[in-house]
Amino acid sequence: MPPATDRQKILRRARRAQGVTAREIAAAGIHRQALTRLVKAGELERVVRGVYRLPERPFTEHDGLVLASAAVPQGTICLLSALQFHGIGTQLPADVWIAIDRRAHRPSLKYPPLRVVRFTGPALTEGVETHRIDGQTVLVYNVAKTIADCFKYRNKIGVDVALEALREAWRARRFTMDALDHYARICRVQRVMQPYLEGLVA
Repeated sequence: MPPATDRQKILRRARRAQGVTAREIAAAGIHRQALTRLVKAGELERVVRGVYRLPERPFTEHDGLVLASAAVPQGTICLLSALQFHGIGTQLPADVWIAIDRRAHRPSLKYPPLRVVRFTGPALTEGVETHRIDGQTVLVYNVAKTIADCFKYRNKIGVDVALEALREAWRARRFTMDALDHYARICRVQRVMQPYLEGLVA
C-alpha cells in the first residue's frame, strides 16, 4: 500500500464527483503507482484512463456530466443531456450527449456512456455556458442553442422531442425569439423551424 499520507491525499481527492486524475497525483509529487495499488486493493475504481473515483461514492443527478466533462474538457454538453440539465422536457437520456470538434479524437469512456456529435465553427463555439458542478467546469449549450440543435438533429432524437422542448421552453420564457433565430441561422434550420415558430406565436 502507498504511504498513509499519499493514500489520504488520493482518497480525499477521489471523493469529488469528478474523481481524481493521474495528472493531479503526479503534480502533487505522488508516484502514479499509488493509484494502481489502491485500485488493486479495491479502494479506488478506474473510470477511464487517467480518472479514478471511490467505488462506493453515491451517484448524483449530474455525475455523468461531471465525469464526461472531466474526461473531455473541450466537449460541450448538448442535445438531450443539455435539455435534462436545463430541466426542459421529459427526456432522461442514459448516455451523456457531448459535442466535440469534427477533427477531435473520439473519447472512449467506461462510464458514463457517451453519445458523441461533431460540430464545427460557430455551431461548436457559440451559445456555450460555463457551470461549476462539484468543483468541475462543465460546458453546456444554452437553451436557445440547444433547441436549435434539437431541430438540426431531429432525425436522431425525434421531431417530437424538439417540439416538446420548443413549446415548454417558450411557455417558461427560457429564450427570446431573437436568440432562437440567431442559433437557428447558425444551425441552418431556420426554414425547418419557421412553421413551428409561426404556430407557437399565433
